[in-house]
Formats: sequence, C-alpha cells, structure tokens
Amino acid sequence: MRAKLSFKIKYFFLTILLLGCMQLSAQVLNAPVAAPNQTPPPGSSPWDKACASGTFNDYWVNFTWSPPLVNSDNEFILELSDASGSFASPVELARDATKNTNFDFFIQFSLPTDTRGEGYKMRVRSTSPAVIGASSAAYPMYFIDVNSGLTIRQQGNADFGDGTAEVCNGNSITLEVYNLPNANTYQYNWYRSGSPLAEKSNTITASQAGMYNVEIDYGACSGSGNTLSNIIDVTTGASLGIAINTPTKTDLCAGETENLEANINNASLTYAWFKDGTAIPSSNNYIFTVDASVPGFEGDYQVEIFGPGACVERSSAVTITNAGNFTVTRNNPANVVVLPGQNEILSVTTDASSPTYQWYRDGSPVSGATSNSLTVSETETGSYFARISLSGGPCSSTSIDSEATTVVTPASFEIVIDYASAYTACANNSIVLDVAAINAIDLAGGVTDVTASLISGFSYQWKKDGSPISGETSASLSLTDITENGNYEVDGNITTYNATSNSLAVQLLVNETLTINSTGLISCGPSEPITINTATNLTGESYDWFRDGINLNVTDIALTVTEPGTYQLVLDRNGCPLPSNEIVISGLDPALISLDPSGTIVFPESSSRTVTASGGDSYRWYDSNNTEISTSSSVTFTEEGSYVLIATIGNCEVSRELTVEYLDNFKIPNVITVNGDGINDQWIIPNSYSNKAEVNVVIFNSAGKEVLNEFNYQNNWPESSMTFAKQNMVFFYKIKDANEVLKQGTITIIR
Repeated sequence: MRAKLSFKIKYFFLTILLLGCMQLSAQVLNAPVAAPNQTPPPGSSPWDKACASGTFNDYWVNFTWSPPLVNSDNEFILELSDASGSFASPVELARDATKNTNFDFFIQFSLPTDTRGEGYKMRVRSTSPAVIGASSAAYPMYFIDVNSGLTIRQQGNADFGDGTAEVCNGNSITLEVYNLPNANTYQYNWYRSGSPLAEKSNTITASQAGMYNVEIDYGACSGSGNTLSNIIDVTTGASLGIAINTPTKTDLCAGETENLEANINNASLTYAWFKDGTAIPSSNNYIFTVDASVPGFEGDYQVEIFGPGACVERSSAVTITNAGNFTVTRNNPANVVVLPGQNEILSVTTDASSPTYQWYRDGSPVSGATSNSLTVSETETGSYFARISLSGGPCSSTSIDSEATTVVTPASFEIVIDYASAYTACANNSIVLDVAAINAIDLAGGVTDVTASLISGFSYQWKKDGSPISGETSASLSLTDITENGNYEVDGNITTYNATSNSLAVQLLVNETLTINSTGLISCGPSEPITINTATNLTGESYDWFRDGINLNVTDIALTVTEPGTYQLVLDRNGCPLPSNEIVISGLDPALISLDPSGTIVFPESSSRTVTASGGDSYRWYDSNNTEISTSSSVTFTEEGSYVLIATIGNCEVSRELTVEYLDNFKIPNVITVNGDGINDQWIIPNSYSNKAEVNVVIFNSAGKEVLNEFNYQNNWPESSMTFAKQNMVFFYKIKDANEVLKQGTITIIR
C-alpha cells in the first residue's frame, strides 16, 4: 500500500506541473470545408455537392483547430445537420481519436441513406474537453437510392393500364407513384405536357387534360437520378348517360334470339358489349343479339361507350335467363341389384313445370314407361335413364336426361371387410372391423358395387380363427382386448345367396403403461452409478433394456448405469413389444455451473462484491483456510484472497476456484520517469486492465508505429533495455477488449 501511495503522490505533482504549462484559453474548432477526395489516388478539386449512391459514397472534409491541446482521451466527431441546416438532432458522420496532436487533417465520411436536401451543414465537436465547432456553409446533399424510371397510375387502379385516364364532368382524378417503397418520403417534380407543376408529393390531383409524368426531386443532383416516369395521358369529357333499352323479353328458350339496344346511337362513338363483366369479341355495334341456341347464353349484359368528348361509360346490366333451365335428380343408387323373385323401383324428381317422362333401357325407349318411376324385375337387367321434357309452350323442345342406373341380377356376391380406422399391428389398443363393400358378380364375371342398396339387407355372422363369435351378427365388429387377437372374417346371407369375406389379422397392444424411474439424471462416472428400475413385476416376463436404441442384452430387473445415453425398457406382451418411457442420462458438464460475475473478482478496498452461482442443486463456499463461509447460491466478499465453490448437480460435484482482489483506485498514468530510481520507471495500469488474458494493450510511437501489442499485459513497459532519443517523448496507447476500445490516450516519457 505504501508503494501505491508513493506512486499516486508523484503522479499527482507531475500532473499539476504539466497543467501549469498549458495555456488557459480554450480550443477553437473551425468549420469543416469540403475537400478533394483523399482515397488514393487523391483528387484535386473539392466537391460542391454530395450526390451519393449505392456504388459511390466517399467524401472528405478538411478540418483545422487551434491550441491548446485537447486531452489524451479526446475524440473529434464530424456531425451533419438536417436538410434545413439545424443541429437540433445532429447525425454523426465520423469520429477520430488519433488526431489529438494534429491541428490540420482530413476526415472521411459517407452520407446516410435518408439524406435528401439542399441546406445541409457540418460541424466538428470534441469530447475532451467538450467543445462544439463552427458550422460549415450549406451544401446540397442527396443519397440517390432510386436511379431508374418511376411508375405512376390513376389512384385506385391496379397499374397504369394503357397509359390513359379521363376526367368526367369537370371532376378530378388523383395520380400516384407506386411500386416504390416509402414513396411518401421523397420530394418530386411533376410535369404536365412538359411544363413543371408546383406539387412536390408522391400524388397529384389532375383536373386538366395533358400528358402527366414525374421524377424524384434530387435538387442539384437531379441529373444523376434518371427517375423520369411513364406518361399518363389525361383527357376530359362528359358523361352521356348510356343505358340498354328495355328488351322485349329476358327469359329465352333454346333457339330464340333477342336484340339488346343501346339508348344512344352515335356513329362517332365506339361500342363494346360485356357478358358477366367480360368483353364480348367483335361486339362493336349499338345493337347486340343474344342467341339462346348458344350454350351458356344466360347472364348479365352491359354496353360500354367512349369517343370524342365523351367519358368511358358502362351501362347498368340487363339479365337474360334460360326459360328451359330445370334440374333432374336420380333418387335410387347408381347400381341396383334385383334378387330372384323380387322387384326394384327406379325414380327421378324434377323442378320443371308440367314435365313429361320417358324411360330408356340400354338406349331404347321402354314402352308405356312415362311416369317419374319405373319397376324392374330380375329379368329386366340393363342401363336405365329417364328423359324429362317440358310440355307445351315455346320451350317444349327442351329435355334433360337423368343419371344412368345399372340394374343387375347377381350370380354371386362378394363381401369385403376392412379396418374402420388406421391400424398397425401391435400399435392399436382397439380396432373396429366393418363390411366395407358388397359386390354383385354376374354370370360374365362383371362386378357391380351394391353396398349402398344391400348392406342392410344381408344377415351376418362374424368368425374368429374360423369359429363363429356368439352374438356378433351386425355389419361391424369392435375389438378392445388383447385376448381378442386373431384372424377375422364374416359370413353374409341374403335370400338364396351366401358369401364369406376376406380375412383380416388383428394383433392389439395391451392397454397398459410401462414406466421406468432412475435415481439420477446426470452421470458422474463409475464412482457414482445410477439405478433404473420399474414398479412393474418383471419376474417370469420377457423383456430387454436399451441404450440409445441398442439392446444391452442384460436380464437385470434393476439396471445399473454409469454412461450417458437414452434408456428404455421394452416388455413383451402377447407377442407385442410394450415400450416404456425414455430416461435421458446426461454426462456431467462443469459448464452447467456459472458464476456472475465470473473470472477475477475486483472491488475497491473497504467495499464488497456479491457473486451468484447458478445451475446447481446446492452450494458450499470455502475460504483459503478451507472454512465453509456460505451454503447459499450467493456470497458477498469483503476481503481479497482465494476461494472455492463446491456445487452439486444431482449426485455429482463441480468445483470452481475464485480469486478476489482489491481494485487499484489510481488512474492510468500519462507520465512516467525513466531514470532508474525504481520509482515510476514503468507504465503501471490498474489491475482491471493488467494481467487480463482478454484485454489487449497496444502502444504506438509518435510516428504511429507499434512498439507494444500484448494481451495479459504485465506492467513491464518500457523494458530496462529500451533507450529514448529525446528528453521528453510522447507515445500513444489503446486498451481494448474483443468488442470495444476501453481506454486510449498518451504516455509522456521524461528522462
């Protein structure tokens, strides 16, 4: 402590001596001036406007200032005003901490990407001491982030269309810039037929005819933008009140026609007809004929006009309907089976007014079959449909055929059973089997699906492993227990027909949960084994233990483990594997225990510092005498020394060593005396920077050459072998870590 005090006293008097030699006047920071580009090869002419872009953004200013010297930790900061020259919220362009003894130097900077204006100013301020310099002259500055043509459209439209727009009846429209992000943040130059307009925003109201376009207003840099947009040709005109005269009829039958006529017949106008909003090709007359013989003629019709002095105008719609439009519905299944000695009824319904019916079999009319239903017998197999026609009136020729029905008499039946839901052997705890399909097989071997019509007419008997199951006579069978595992089929009977289904195998998994437990989840190695067991009685059972999916081939009822991995027990239940839950045993990772703060603990003498441990289950703290000082997760240190933390994780212990030091409360010296007297001969910095593997100390001579670059600096510079050519020499230093410069300044060597 005496050595530190002697150093502090000497450092104090040297500082007073140097301060006394300084002038009492403040520094003068002159206004920065635009300078030629200094990037090699340097230019010869200073810039008068800054027109930056994504491919060029490199500018320089010349800055001068007057003594006295600034402090060693000073930084010069170049700042930019807003577009009006105000420094209310200045923007930092660049900073330099290496020119604290240079009174005339250049500063390089780039424009921020949102810079756009004619009145930007710059200034330089120092940080130590804090002085704000004079403002520069105003400069035009623009970052040209858009350098291709803009696109404009009439507001409300999807795009610019055919490049035209119109203003009707003295009203106005709005044109806007689109497909440009943040379009409202720019200023613009709008033009009408080549003449500039006063509007500067991204929209403009147009009420006069003319050819409108726009470009971004880059002021003095506008020639660098190339942003002139497409042209919108705005015309003016009047609305004429177009409409379609009331037609003779709007409900047409097939083959009929109806003329739709516009209420305005003017040869100077252009006409276009639309159906359901879509333009009808070649419909360029004031009259359009609707032809009901064309399929799909029904719909909403409109007429649109445009021409000299007239606005584009579309009429209200006239709806044309189909008088012969009706629906027909088949009521029976698509496939009908007629059993021996029985009949089946085919029928249809319709919403037609006064319909007539005619049934067809295999394409030929059935004599006398003129009602909405038809009875068929086992001898009348074939393909049937009903033709429904309108009786009388102008649409009497309109007819619609129903969907066809296939009528068959079977030689035999086929029954198909299936799982009613997703099924996997030894995965399901239950399953339902049901009759999925019934097919009628004719004499020629043809197959007809008759499930819908006959599934409820069959009698059923389910069988397991070939034996009937008592009481199971419905079309489905529910299985819920492993005792029901086996092979299943069903017998079906209707009138004189008998059929046996396909066979399905069922192997259910027991509805049981197998659980394993462990005495720990972290493996400390062979000295601390972990036991995994289960409450399920394994005596006499067949089972296997697995680690990471690999069979351990052991028969232990309780498994002893010392290795990390994922463990599982698999028990054989009636031929199905019953897996347990998984237990993950992790290896001990000392990094699980963390300290906050970590590393060497430094605090001022006569104060304290609290360190908190995390990641463990319990903690014990010991001093250098191996005396326990705490069992909580946090401990407060008041004395320097060496300490040990023992943390437990599960059944494992992790040890952490801590070093506690008092903080050196002297500042980084900027003067040392190299005279061999053993006092202040070396540059001693606080222990918060010295002896730290993560702290980098760099020292430069006055020419900027490195003379020292070390991590874990040992307070040993300059070495005794170093010589100094001058009485008083100035060196520069930087102390930094991986992320930032922690300290910087000068060191004066006095011999």
